[in-house]
Amino acid sequence: MTKIVNIKKGLDISIRGNAVESAPIDVTPATCAIIPDDFPGITPKVDVKEGDEVVVGSTLFHDKAYPDVKVTSPVAGKVTAIVRGERRKLERIVITPGTSPSTSLDFEVNNIDDRTRASRLLLDSGLWAWMRQRPYDIVPNPGVTPRDIFITGFDSAPLAPDFEMMLDGKQKELSAAVALLKKFTDGDIYIGIHEGSCLEAIDGVETIIMNGPHPAGNVGVQICNVKPVNKGETVWTMDALTLLRIGKLATSGSLDMTVTAALTGCEVTEPHYINTIAGADMKSVLKGAVNNDDIHHRVISGNVLTGIPVGEEGYLRFPYRQVTVIAEGDDFAEFMGWASLSPQKMSVNRSFPGHFFRHKFCPDARILGGRRAMIMSGVYEKVMPMDILPEYLIKAIIARDIDRMEQLGIYEVAPEDFALCEYVDPSKLELQKIVQEGLDYLRKELS
Repeated sequence: MTKIVNIKKGLDISIRGNAVESAPIDVTPATCAIIPDDFPGITPKVDVKEGDEVVVGSTLFHDKAYPDVKVTSPVAGKVTAIVRGERRKLERIVITPGTSPSTSLDFEVNNIDDRTRASRLLLDSGLWAWMRQRPYDIVPNPGVTPRDIFITGFDSAPLAPDFEMMLDGKQKELSAAVALLKKFTDGDIYIGIHEGSCLEAIDGVETIIMNGPHPAGNVGVQICNVKPVNKGETVWTMDALTLLRIGKLATSGSLDMTVTAALTGCEVTEPHYINTIAGADMKSVLKGAVNNDDIHHRVISGNVLTGIPVGEEGYLRFPYRQVTVIAEGDDFAEFMGWASLSPQKMSVNRSFPGHFFRHKFCPDARILGGRRAMIMSGVYEKVMPMDILPEYLIKAIIARDIDRMEQLGIYEVAPEDFALCEYVDPSKLELQKIVQEGLDYLRKELS
């Protein structure tokens, strides 16, 4: 069955620096790091020590609450650092690749005919931690049966990589992954795609054709427009690249942790795709790829709306598919500052000439205005294609009003669903951080 969803609300941000669709360049990282913060809901307990030799699929740490939930090594090599922060919080585990970085553990994939064996495969390989659940947008609880499973087959964020290039010709692995996931739910498996996508050929899924601007590619928007999450229900989510990784494991018995990532943004000399390893260090990823223009750069693992600033000393962060480099903006002055009427200034406000131009812009990381009290202006609703009242939900989260949060649809959302609201917000509130704090508070109070 195919369902067509037309999204009118939203916003496509026009930025220079799309990756050119050509053969990806191979990048061998000097080090790789797994960062526990990339796996929300897990309280890590370390299973390795510095100096240990690991292979792809070796357990690095597991969840204290659910010990079967593991995060595994993306590369074969030596554990060279276990970095802790305040109160001994585990910040990252750093691995130096060996001479055969793709050496993997062998996993049993024969006779996986029930949920128990399928669960064991995903838990032992670490791919369980690559999935998410709604509500709370955390790694799924292995003891809960999902109502449905939603997969997003494209990314609509600014400068996002093209999934089609990575998935075309992989129907066998994708179908094998769907067959494995069907053992987890009595409901449906949905996949959101663009019309004409190669993912239409996958057997066993309900296809959702999403038409419209960003955030049409967000899995939360797809869920809301097809089958919303109600209180007491759980759905699992993932992107099609994770689905492919599960399919490769199910068909070969080995774990493939290589990634194809897009190097994008105005400060990348020639935006392109690379083949590397999950968690690769940014120095290796960006070597020779960034403009030498003597200005401060912001290196973002991800896109400009939801990505994490990591700097050139950081690492490629989950979901490991995009790096964006833009100007920081703190080292040059502009006439009239935020009020400049330059046509090169990108804005959604009609007061600025740039609003009426159709060319691609080259933004920097400044917020262009000070933070101020929340203004009930109705701007959130213009870019939020979900059946919720975002301004009232944000106010309920700030007030820690659990009843109102539930009534206003907090079980349906994740921080990424508020990224555009944060971009257009005249109050400059950190909406994604507020939503994340609200979800964490709700989970703590109701657990």
